[in-house]
Amino acid sequence: MLRASLTRMAENAAKRLKTDGGLAIGTHNGHFHADEALAVYMLRKHIPTYSDAKLVRTRDPKLLDECHTIVDVGGVYDPAANRYDHHQRTFMTTFPGRATKLSSAGLVYMHFGKEIISRRIAAPEESDTVNLIWNKIYESFIEALDAHDNGISVYDPAGIAAAGLEKKFSNGGFTLGAMVGRLNPNWNDSVPEDPVEAQQAEDARFEMASQRIGEEFDRDLDYYTKAWLPAREVVSTAFAARQEYDRDGRIMVLKGQSAPWKDHLYTLEEENQEAGKVLYVLYPENPTPDAKWRIQCVPESKDSFQSRKPLPSGWRGFRDEELDKIASIDGCVFVHAAGFIGGNKSFDGALAMAKKALEL
Repeated sequence: MLRASLTRMAENAAKRLKTDGGLAIGTHNGHFHADEALAVYMLRKHIPTYSDAKLVRTRDPKLLDECHTIVDVGGVYDPAANRYDHHQRTFMTTFPGRATKLSSAGLVYMHFGKEIISRRIAAPEESDTVNLIWNKIYESFIEALDAHDNGISVYDPAGIAAAGLEKKFSNGGFTLGAMVGRLNPNWNDSVPEDPVEAQQAEDARFEMASQRIGEEFDRDLDYYTKAWLPAREVVSTAFAARQEYDRDGRIMVLKGQSAPWKDHLYTLEEENQEAGKVLYVLYPENPTPDAKWRIQCVPESKDSFQSRKPLPSGWRGFRDEELDKIASIDGCVFVHAAGFIGGNKSFDGALAMAKKALEL
């Protein structure tokens, strides 16, 4: 019911827009954040009727009321009125199937994302393919912005403390949100004395931030529509044929050319739980007939450094003829010291390495 309602809202979004040439998008002035910067970008860059929309950055209710669409300010979430704020106490809206409360980026993406994707891949908004990418981009990109703006940690702080876990080093705090935050003025930067000039300077910084986070969104959009989606078919074909190489389906071979496989493999395994787990993936280094082949261990999870079954410890860190003798397999090129990947001069050699590794 919710999905059907969201689809109808996305389909009707363009019909609600004014086309009088004076359309304005309103958001708050002052310190800006990644969520409204991206919300504004998605509308102006990807929804045609907003392409020439002017931007009004203010907290003045009278000026905001004159705007056609408002994001991240105003205290109202009402798609029919083009109001997309999430700061009101009663706001608890989440993306379908996810638990993270939305920010203005999530709200705009939830209502306009399918149109954006539909235009990019020339497919109907209600198609399964558009829905698949719509969900994937939210999980891979937008949700992090929603969580950042709403103060939601990736891990439960209480659970981290209870486990006694501490960070081993600083990651620089460089997140999507931090990337936009860095474009705000420093506390001691000079500010024009004239209020109009000061606001113009601040707005120019916001425009820079909106473009910057928008470029990252576009890269994600391009990846999932132009690379990730075609890879799904490649991995599906390989997954279906894996018993040709091991009766238990523990070896998967990507023929012809390697493609991003981890994300799709985990999804296929979840959808076919009776099929068991893949332990090794074989693929050529390039699509030429004489290409060398890689054998890569499947991680325990997409972001894990732990393999389900690492290559044998006795092979690790050795190369070429020395590795041939140790493994009793011709054509070996290397096995990484961490045991998560290896190589052979031929497909037959890589397959022999995988089969032998299963036994050890």
